[in-house]
Amino acid sequence: MAAKDLFHEAVRRALEKERWIITDDPLRFKFGNVNFRIDLGAERLLAAERSGEKIAVEIKSFLNPSAVTDFYAALGQFLSYRLALESIEPDRVLYLAIPIDSYQTFFQYEFTQIAVERYQVLIVVYDPDQERIIQWIK
Repeated sequence: MAAKDLFHEAVRRALEKERWIITDDPLRFKFGNVNFRIDLGAERLLAAERSGEKIAVEIKSFLNPSAVTDFYAALGQFLSYRLALESIEPDRVLYLAIPIDSYQTFFQYEFTQIAVERYQVLIVVYDPDQERIIQWIK
């Protein structure tokens, strides 16, 4: 079994503070012969609607010495997960959760911004110390 990210519980609590119901920890599914495991699945009922908003969240810490290496791994994982998830649960939106420190530094670089835009990476910025969501970026 894969290890949980260092900030897994902090992100889970941050989502719960925003009234997300964690439905899967982790969200497991199979696409063809490949098994997938996204860190969290969550949903939130919207007012006046029977069905709610569904998300999947892949949590990253970006604590390794090379942010570029972390980014390559996170981007590849995000794109693979999104491709598979679109086939299995097309109504669930995938987000990449990144800590505020990484967002304020590495994610402000021109290269990173172009890659995020080009590959349409949806981001949730979190504060691991305060266990709260700072920003949703679509």
